[in-house]
Amino acid sequence: MSQTYTIRELADAFDVTTRTIRFYEDEGLLSPLREGQNRIFRSRDRVRLKLILRGKRLGFTLAEIKEIVGMYDAPPGEAGQLELFLKKIAERRAELEDKRRDIEDTIEELDSLAEQSRARLKELTGK
Repeated sequence: MSQTYTIRELADAFDVTTRTIRFYEDEGLLSPLREGQNRIFRSRDRVRLKLILRGKRLGFTLAEIKEIVGMYDAPPGEAGQLELFLKKIAERRAELEDKRRDIEDTIEELDSLAEQSRARLKELTGK
């Protein structure tokens, strides 16, 4: 029999709350077995949780994560999952590059305004 985990063990292993894990279960991203009221998570669930948390850290939406993770079990399988993942990575990278450019432009504008303000203050006060 494969390794199994309790909800508490997974929460501790990934430094998340049990509520977070239940949320992902409610969203259909995790599907533990049930023994009465107890959830029994398998190695598959542990891997999926790791992927979910990595996707969140990288800024993917829950819908994107669900699409990517769900493709593993459906045609075209892992190859299709990886192709979609690479596409999503490229999209996310482009978004971040746009944000980086916006931030750099804003910083340059702030620097210019600060320089102008210092010059004007010097004119006014002689300091």
